[in-house]
Parts: sequence; C-alpha cells; structure tokens
Amino acid sequence: MKSLTKLVLRKSVIVVLACVCGVTAVYFGGQKAEEAVQTLATRPPYEPPTIVLDAGHGGMDGGCTSVNGVSEKGINLEILLHLRAMLQMEGYTVVVTRDTDRSIHEEGVEGIANQKSSDMDHRLALFNEYDPAVCVSIHQNQFTDAAYSGAQMFYSSTNRDNSTLAQALQDAFVAQLQPENKREIKQCGKELFLCYFSENPTVMAECGFLSNPEEAALLESTEYQQKVAFTLFDGLNQYLAEKQRKAG
Repeated sequence: MKSLTKLVLRKSVIVVLACVCGVTAVYFGGQKAEEAVQTLATRPPYEPPTIVLDAGHGGMDGGCTSVNGVSEKGINLEILLHLRAMLQMEGYTVVVTRDTDRSIHEEGVEGIANQKSSDMDHRLALFNEYDPAVCVSIHQNQFTDAAYSGAQMFYSSTNRDNSTLAQALQDAFVAQLQPENKREIKQCGKELFLCYFSENPTVMAECGFLSNPEEAALLESTEYQQKVAFTLFDGLNQYLAEKQRKAG
C-alpha cells in the first residue's frame, strides 16, 4: 500500500509539473521545459541498495581480545546478526560475509597468512559484487591505554560517499548511544583493505574499545550488542533517506 501511495503521489507531481512547464512553454517557447518534463517522467524510481555487512575476523582469526579474554570476532558477529534482522524487517536486501564463526578463505588454501589473504579477497569480492550497495565492516578497537573508549568510523577517499556514510554512522552513535563521544571520522589508506578497495560506499565501524574495562563489559553483553546494532541501523537509515531525497 505504501508503494502504491508513493507511486500515485509521484505521478501527481509529474502531472502538476507538466502543467506548469506547459504554461512556461507558451510564454517562452519552452523547448527546455518540455524536455524537463520528459526527463522527470522517464527517470527510474529510486532503487534501495543492497546492504553488505561484514563481521570482522572469524575462524582462526579472533581479532583483538578484551580485558576479560573475550575474542573480538564473536562480538562482531553478534552485532551483525542483530543488525541484519533489523534491516531485513525494514525491507532491505542484506548480504553478509559470514553468519557463523568461520573464515571464508578458498578451500584447500594452507597456512594462516594465505588463508587470511584469501579470506579478505572473498570479502572484498562480496563488497563489489552488488550495485548499488552500501557496505559496513563491523569491528572493535583496542589500545595500550585502557582509558580510551567510544566508537569511531573509518573510511577511504576512494568513493565520495564514504565520508558521508561514516559521518552518518558516527552521528548515530553520539545521538543514540554515546553522547560524550567526541571522536571524529578518520580517513584510512590501503592498510584497511576492504575500505580502500571497495567500489561501493564503505565504512569500517569500530564500535568501541575492548581494552577499556567498562566498554568491554558492555560490548560483551547481548543487550548492548543489540543497542550497537540499532545505532548502526539508525545511521544507515539516515544516510539512505538522504540519498533517496537527493535522488528525488
């Protein structure tokens, strides 16, 4: 019903603009006005992108470890599963790099380094397989100083939409979960392989510091993992709503 309503409203707008441009054509000999109506009438409807979610690490690669001895890979996965469910309920098509504790390296590849390289290649292939798509890689941070806390978004300069997506997610963390978070989005280089070489808008979301005792305890809890997932969900919705508004 919502789609039908939007279609009716869209056609109504086109009819009104056609009338206005028709009047303009009478007074100004309006070839351009007629062309504008034709362009508006034939413009394809907005197509929501596929959402590609990546739970960082997995399998033999545990990622960093919290002060309580909990591996990052499991926290990333739980957040991804909650986020996927929210996005699917909203009607988005969602693809994930993994939904179990595993590496996605090529079968038969031996050696941890080779398996990690193959795993990353497969993740990047999924990021680039869909068009249009928006990609989020979920991670946790760690630092030698236990005082550091708070989410921070990383992006590359290889896609002009990356910084916009990163800012939307960062703003969501401040608004929904971490009002005292003063961190700024940060540009990355080739060291963040997925972000740098992805052809679609992509962000690495470092959701918190496992080296901070208070934040680690939160990130290890199901309730907080759900809150982080909702925060990412909210940021994605804000970003996509703005993209749809600009698309007309």
